[in-house]
Amino acid sequence: MGYIEEVTNHLYQYLPPLTGKEDLEQFWTDTIEQANNVPLRPERTLIDYPSKHVKVYDISYNGMDETRIHGWLIIPAFMKQEKYPCLIHYHGFSGSRGEPAGLMHWAMMGMAVLSVDCRDQGGPTGNNASYSHGFMANVASKGVHNKYEYYYRFAYMDCLKAIDYACAQVEVDADKIVIEGGSQGGALGMAVVALDNRPKLAMVDVPSNSNIVARIEGNHGAFGAVAEFLKRHPEQMDLVMDNLSYFDTMNLADRISCPVLASVALKDETCPAQMYFATYNRIQSKKEINIYPFNGHEGGGGKQTEVKLAYLAQHFGEWF
Repeated sequence: MGYIEEVTNHLYQYLPPLTGKEDLEQFWTDTIEQANNVPLRPERTLIDYPSKHVKVYDISYNGMDETRIHGWLIIPAFMKQEKYPCLIHYHGFSGSRGEPAGLMHWAMMGMAVLSVDCRDQGGPTGNNASYSHGFMANVASKGVHNKYEYYYRFAYMDCLKAIDYACAQVEVDADKIVIEGGSQGGALGMAVVALDNRPKLAMVDVPSNSNIVARIEGNHGAFGAVAEFLKRHPEQMDLVMDNLSYFDTMNLADRISCPVLASVALKDETCPAQMYFATYNRIQSKKEINIYPFNGHEGGGGKQTEVKLAYLAQHFGEWF
């Protein structure tokens, strides 16, 4: 047995009890219906980008509650094709849609790229949602007192509506949608492919939002804010834990039907590898995972990016 197998064997056996409630399916059916009833109202504006080999658009669309979600759409015009596969990128916690230059490796692969903000984080996207209770430290604790007000209910739906936006673009082949992201973006990717069967592949790195109770108990990453909330409001302990179960990707994993390419890092204390395995071990579709034993929350970085590009070329080569 090699080193990696020896130090990771226990991870593949990790199956903490599920926390999903009896109405989990109905909750998401109703939530998706509510989101679908919000008109998308997509917009895009071509910007004067330095490279003339791509077309870059500043875009926006309505999220779940008509919050305008901002992003970038990049079209690999140098390919001179009528339609392109589309990769949808979700960013990490407190980040944003980023800069177009950071997405060009996907465009060079021959893909259209849609990168969207999460509401109320580091980009130009605000938040129209209202909350009937205060929160602590960051958005991971926003609305924990009410599952219908919880921040990630809106964020998950905003990300589903990003697929609507991509499929509405004349240059995008709606049958060739790929989801990609790391940390929070990995969590969003897991949730999206559990709740929507349009994506053909999810590529997720050091994903968050898995085994959330353990994340809170260990004060790991953004969910440390929930621990702080419960210090102030211990009377809401059971309510909060029950509410968060609806957003825990381990409770949604058995719904995933597309292939999943994942990665974790064993020195990651923000999104510990074991926490994600609570989700990964329950995925029934085709799946692969890369483990970086001496990396932290940065994960595999550029090395994992090369893995993802190679995976696309190997398994979806006919797209390009």
